[in-house]
Formats: sequence, structure tokens, C-alpha cells
Amino acid sequence: MTPRQDNLRGAGLALASFGIYATGDAIVKYMGASYSPFQNIFFSCLFSFPLVAVMLAGDEREGNLIPRRPGLMALRSILGVVNILAGFTAFAYLPMSEAYPIFFAAPILVTLFAIPMLGEKIGLQRGAAVVLGLVGVVVALKPGEAGLGIGHLAAITAAVIFAFNSVLMRKTGGSERTVVLMIYPMFANLLVTGLALPFFYKPMPIGDVGLLAAIALTGFLGGVLSVAAYRRTQAAVAASMQYSQIIWATVYGLTLFNDTFETRKLIGTAIIIASGVWIVLREGSPSVQSSRIASETRGRFELGILPRLSLWSRLPSRWTGRDDVS
Repeated sequence: MTPRQDNLRGAGLALASFGIYATGDAIVKYMGASYSPFQNIFFSCLFSFPLVAVMLAGDEREGNLIPRRPGLMALRSILGVVNILAGFTAFAYLPMSEAYPIFFAAPILVTLFAIPMLGEKIGLQRGAAVVLGLVGVVVALKPGEAGLGIGHLAAITAAVIFAFNSVLMRKTGGSERTVVLMIYPMFANLLVTGLALPFFYKPMPIGDVGLLAAIALTGFLGGVLSVAAYRRTQAAVAASMQYSQIIWATVYGLTLFNDTFETRKLIGTAIIIASGVWIVLREGSPSVQSSRIASETRGRFELGILPRLSLWSRLPSRWTGRDDVS
């Protein structure tokens, strides 16, 4: 297969992956109208455990479940709990087309946090991209308007925590086994939401239970397709496809949630996307490209039901077709 064919196939797999992710996000929003985030997160995480067990079957390295850096693992787990609660809350209160632009700002924040935490130099191009992205956020949200509420605060909180946790993982992830990085945050989510569940639980019909299982399944399928995409095409090409989610958000918003759209928000979203693509293309250049699949600055914003995309790179290659990475 030629490089051009590989790129086209990889881009197609990435588009399919982000379409599946957006479908899962739409289910999160739908369920958020009827049930507490604690209830939705608890059962979604519970249904994710069998899928994670399948993933972990591919980790053949010897070791145990004791973290090498327990303090940082505890911090990551706590941040993960807050991140997922904020993400579910944001979708419950905001239209998808309004939540996504805020989440899309995460790569911009990763770039900023990497300066003090990793000692990275931002450079002129990435600096300009960061400024452009922040302008887009201001245009989309228009701070000071009475319309800003708990949903916006939750989305901003989720994006900030995700970005901080991403940089923290880049700083420490190499010292921990994949199984450790996966299991502890998931257990933390189950523990916290399980303790809160008696205070928020509402009986669910079997159809709604199935939808919560579907959230876990879409996360799993989206992850498999994303890794397959990154293994077939350049990371910058695959990562840029994440912005196709705004199309799905528009479709789902119009057909399922009766959303309305404002020109200002569309312009702000376009600016944020342009900034994100600029950063992705810059980091995908040969001079700065990381050899790690789905670098934290390139992966999609994850709600935390399943481990983040960078950990999916250790899936057995027979699932995704290739061992080589861009």
C-alpha cells in the first residue's frame, strides 16, 4: 500500500473514530437530562471494566499493581475524578456545539502548561497559535455575558484539568506500567461515584442501562479505531480529524436536542479549530514530532470513562493492523 493510500485510510479511520466518540458524547448528554452525573459515571465505568480487561491482556510485561510514584498516581486519580464529573456536567448543561469548542482548547492549555512543568520553549509559531486559540475562546464564550453558567464553568474546569493531567502524564507516564495508569483512575471514579450513588440514584429502565453500556462501548470502539488510524498515517493527519466532531455535534444538536446556533459561537469555534490544527501540524513536523503514538497534545479530549488515547497504543497489533507508528 502506498503512503498516499495509507494516509487516506488512516484519515478515514480517524473520521470514523471521532464520529463514534461524538455519538458516545451525545448519549452522555441525553442521559444527563434524566440522571445525576454520579449515576451515569458509575455505571459507565462499571461497564468499561470488561473492556479494559481485554485491553490489559495485551500488556505482557512483568510487574505488579503497585505504582512506582504513588503520590503522583494519587494526584492523577483525583484529577481524573474531577475531570469526568466536570465533563459529564458540561454535556448535561450545554449544547454539544458549545461544549466542544471549550474542550478543543485543551491542546492550547497543554502547550502553556508544558512551559513550567516540562521546561519546553513555546516558540514563535506555537505562541501565535496559543494566542489565536485564546482569542477564539473569548469570541465563542464572550466572558461577562449573563449566559455563562455552571455548564461553561464545568467545561472550562474539565479542559484545564485534562490539560494539566496530560502534561503530568507526559512527565511521569514512562515510569509506570500501562495497567497501573489504567486501573487506578478507574477505581477512583468507581469509588467516588459509588459512595455518592445512594444519594443520587434513580431507578432506570433497561433501555437506559443499555445506553450507559453504549457509552463504554463507543469509547472502546473509538479508541481501537483511533490507534488503527495513528498506525497508518501521520499523527498530525489523524489528530486533525478530531475537529470533525463539531459537525457531529451540529447534526446531533439539531436532530436530537433542538439546539440553536449563533454566528459568534461558530466564528469562535472556527478560530479555536484553526489554532488547534496549527499546533497539531507544528508538533507533527519532523523537527518536533514525538515517537509516541497519540501524544497528549494530539489526542482527543477524553471524558475518562476509558483510559486516554495514548495508553491504547499498546493494544495488540492484530487488532489494529500495524506495529509501526508515524
